[in-house]
Amino acid sequence: MRLLIAGCGYVGTELGLRFGGPGHQVWGLRREPGSLPKPILPLAADLLDPKLSERLPPADHVVYAASADASDPDAYRAAYVDGVTNLLEALVEVGAPVERFIFVSSTAVYGDAAGGWVDEGTPPSPESFRGELVLEGERRVLSGPFPGVILRLGGIYGPGRTRLLERVRSGEARCPPGGSIWSNRIHRTDAAGILAHLLTREAPGEVYIGVDDEPASRCEVYRFLAELLDAPSPKEDTGATSSRSNKRCSNRRIRASGYHFSFPSFREGYRAMVAESS
Repeated sequence: MRLLIAGCGYVGTELGLRFGGPGHQVWGLRREPGSLPKPILPLAADLLDPKLSERLPPADHVVYAASADASDPDAYRAAYVDGVTNLLEALVEVGAPVERFIFVSSTAVYGDAAGGWVDEGTPPSPESFRGELVLEGERRVLSGPFPGVILRLGGIYGPGRTRLLERVRSGEARCPPGGSIWSNRIHRTDAAGILAHLLTREAPGEVYIGVDDEPASRCEVYRFLAELLDAPSPKEDTGATSSRSNKRCSNRRIRASGYHFSFPSFREGYRAMVAESS
């Protein structure tokens, strides 16, 4: 496999390391790729460059894993719409023999479901520019020139992402008011594992959700972490209002495709993180 990972960051680097052995070539495209570990081949390029085609390697598989560098509409459009459009056009321009193009999307495309379940058959209904622009990027890929696959990831956590642990340890984490606000997450190992699975699966479907087995209320996660870290149990923030969408995402389709999770719930994932840091 000759794999181009466009936007080779937190998840893309983990993915690239899985395909670095004999029989594979992996390029990691980013503006400053000097820190990418071997055997990922660094490719310095900007996804918005009109001359991007001049920089492209002879890839036959592509994973688009770029992310916005700011939380505003312009940054999201650049990352999820303009960048992927430019890359698709550049690949066509050079006649790249792309057999599969995977777009790393987000469960934000579903919006709020009032605590109900959503799956790949649930019509997207984004609530903000974030979900709207990510969904537009999905449509560019699925209507594009190459066989496309969409992976909608939940909240990604894992090594190096310790902000939540620090908030719980310091007592800053607060339970949201008004009952359960469901959250959906996936460990970086499984986010990269699912991408590897979809790259090598013979005939994948068009859309998959990438979350672990167990949606959980944020307060349940906070209390588990407080016990794990021997920290004070979080209190309810009675003065706050929740602005987060409330839904439970199903991973049945990716499970049914044969993928087996390394971290089937937040418990296994956070235990591993705490053990690694101790």
